[in-house]
Amino acid sequence: MSNVYSFGIHNGLTPAQLFFLVMLDESAKEIGVEDLASLAAVISGLPLVPTRAKPGGATKGTSVASIVSRTPLPFEICQKILPTLTLASVRNLKIIFTHKIGAFVGRTIPVVGEVLLARDAWIISVNTVHNYNRLVRPEDKVF
Repeated sequence: MSNVYSFGIHNGLTPAQLFFLVMLDESAKEIGVEDLASLAAVISGLPLVPTRAKPGGATKGTSVASIVSRTPLPFEICQKILPTLTLASVRNLKIIFTHKIGAFVGRTIPVVGEVLLARDAWIISVNTVHNYNRLVRPEDKVF
């Protein structure tokens, strides 16, 4: 016979249902303004804006982040030493180097957003397992 649990207003929960509700609760605690900014950073890096023809292998289109960052940052350095990622370079597992500060910033914004969202997912996962394990009997714990 399976153990039955309660969580908040919910009664008669199986261990799986309890785990799901704890995960929802932890997600609600973690998600805030920072997550909206992270999500906006990721979306701003999608190549949704049509652009001129590009060389073969390049990602079609450009992103809002790229457009917005290139205008106020038209600076260049002597060598292509700034590492960046694009959709095409990620698919090919390749880092693209640039010497344009605006391109570097525009390509880095979505990466920062993805890192922050991954951090949130990690925190939610760790807190969910910890709090779930505090609520259940030993045989229902997740390790």
